[in-house]
Amino acid sequence: MTSQQDPTKASPEANSSTQSADQSADQTSEQGEAAVDPLVALQAELDAALAQVALNKDQVLRAHAEMENVRRRSQDEVSKARKFGIESFAEGLVPVMDSLEAALAQTDQSAADMKTGIEATLKQLVSAFERNHLKGIAPSAGEKFDPHQHQAIATIPANQPANTVVSTLQKGYLIADRVLRPALVTVSGGPAATN
Repeated sequence: MTSQQDPTKASPEANSSTQSADQSADQTSEQGEAAVDPLVALQAELDAALAQVALNKDQVLRAHAEMENVRRRSQDEVSKARKFGIESFAEGLVPVMDSLEAALAQTDQSAADMKTGIEATLKQLVSAFERNHLKGIAPSAGEKFDPHQHQAIATIPANQPANTVVSTLQKGYLIADRVLRPALVTVSGGPAATN
């Protein structure tokens, strides 16, 4: 007679091998999860690094574009300053031109009227010079010679100290404290030697 075993009851050896297989499957599953976790973490780090690189690249491109815009705007401003830098001065000179043309158009005027007109025109010119920081250099006799603002045409013996202005031959001009044209002067060489 053959003995039949209850299928629900397994031999201890079979139970042991089943448990061993289950444990092995659990360990393999844990090892798989452990192996997947570093890959997932590395992929996440790579994705974050690539996103940061894209952000940095975008910021660099924007900064470069902004610098180009600033450079272009500054070039435009310099160009406009060169073109229109004398606009204020020109506005001051236009009335002077008008006055001179009106004076020349008058054919029957006396010398006194002409002198009055010229003086009025000169006032307009002086006013335009003052508004644009253009000042005259007209050293008086006896003033110390300044090579930065005066140009000596001649040195002559005079009854005043050496290196002082004897006379001004032509006015000079400063524009905003910078010499536009030096004053032409004669300079004293000191008193003439007498024997």
